[in-house]
Amino acid sequence: MKVFVVSDMEGVAGITKWEQVMAGKSQYEEGRKLYTEEINAAVRGAFTGGATEVVVMDCHGAGDGYTFNSLVHEDLDERCAYVVQKDWTEYTGILEEGCDAALFIAMHAMAGTAYGVLNHTVSGTNWFSLRFNGVEVGETGINAALCGNWGCPVLLVTGDEAVCAEAEALLGPGLNTVAVKKGLGRFSARHLAPRRARELIEAAAAEALKDLKTVDPYDPGRPCEVEVTMTRSDQTEPFRYRAGVEITGSRTIVSRADDWWTAWRQIYL
Repeated sequence: MKVFVVSDMEGVAGITKWEQVMAGKSQYEEGRKLYTEEINAAVRGAFTGGATEVVVMDCHGAGDGYTFNSLVHEDLDERCAYVVQKDWTEYTGILEEGCDAALFIAMHAMAGTAYGVLNHTVSGTNWFSLRFNGVEVGETGINAALCGNWGCPVLLVTGDEAVCAEAEALLGPGLNTVAVKKGLGRFSARHLAPRRARELIEAAAAEALKDLKTVDPYDPGRPCEVEVTMTRSDQTEPFRYRAGVEITGSRTIVSRADDWWTAWRQIYL
């Protein structure tokens, strides 16, 4: 059984502040260690649950040379492989080979979510909101659509309570979730102790892989319209002459195609 672990950093137990997730900041090294150990917990659980191959993809844009590269390499579980990509949603190798399940670890809620710790969508400064065929989504939705394009279901989402609720609403009640913290605001939270959070993640990963049919692969629909509302009007300008993309309002762009992957690439890649 092939398992794809897709991870971000803001949803880790113990992480509440930007200084813990941004390269060069005072608490970033602590954040990296906490992050890596939650990934290791998911990897252990995946192998307990029957995985024969686990590939980890870090999706956190920390800045500088640490973008998509925040994991502490030396500390990773030696049984997994991991990807350091140049651009977000660039790597699709394990999905193209045929992947049985995806586990999303340390995710955060979409921009504007009440009590979503460090909530944002793709770019905290440029993107105000994102919709697939009229349904507002965050980064969990993007990664789920990426996996779903190759028929891979998402069976587990971990992070704060807000992102777990967001994921269940999008992917269905059969989804396994682990809330490792409860947001009290965008920059405050009540956390589980990191060791306890890892125990729960490991157990949930193993449990999720017992039945691969609890959640269907996510497809936003065909044809597909991807709509992004920017924070400022000038941020739409780079899309003015891009094929398949239309500026539909002072801050809004829309990409249309027969399927989600094509519509997404017209905007993002």
